[in-house]
Amino acid sequence: MLRKIISFIIANFFGTIVDTAVLWICSHFLFESYTGVYIISPVISFECAVTTNFLCSYFYIWRGRVDREKSKSFLRYYWKYNLSCTGGFLIKMGFLLLTERAFRTIGIPDPIVIFGINVPDVVICNLIALCFSGVFNFAMGEWVIFRKKK
Repeated sequence: MLRKIISFIIANFFGTIVDTAVLWICSHFLFESYTGVYIISPVISFECAVTTNFLCSYFYIWRGRVDREKSKSFLRYYWKYNLSCTGGFLIKMGFLLLTERAFRTIGIPDPIVIFGINVPDVVICNLIALCFSGVFNFAMGEWVIFRKKK
């Protein structure tokens, strides 16, 4: 189990990079409104990260539990994975918005300067929220989507 958790963390690190990069691009270059930055951008970045994370899960983490003999196996697993990640996304969005509100309440500026780089606070809020949704996503992958067959 520990090996699987470590593999999950490493593989999903790539999804986090994709999520964060796409979120930064969308919130910095494509959208200016609160809805665009805090709702639409995370939705777009989420779907990009889900695809990245699914590919890592399907071909690496739970590859021994995947039935590749059936031609529709990939799409069946992807559908289930995407659906469960939607639950994780709702958890992520809840924590992202909660963190953003907490930042505003205590007066943390936007952007936040880290090592001389201006980082939009939505990116920091997103990284915090990903920690919470990651636990949910691992549990769904281990015990629901890629569960051991009896």
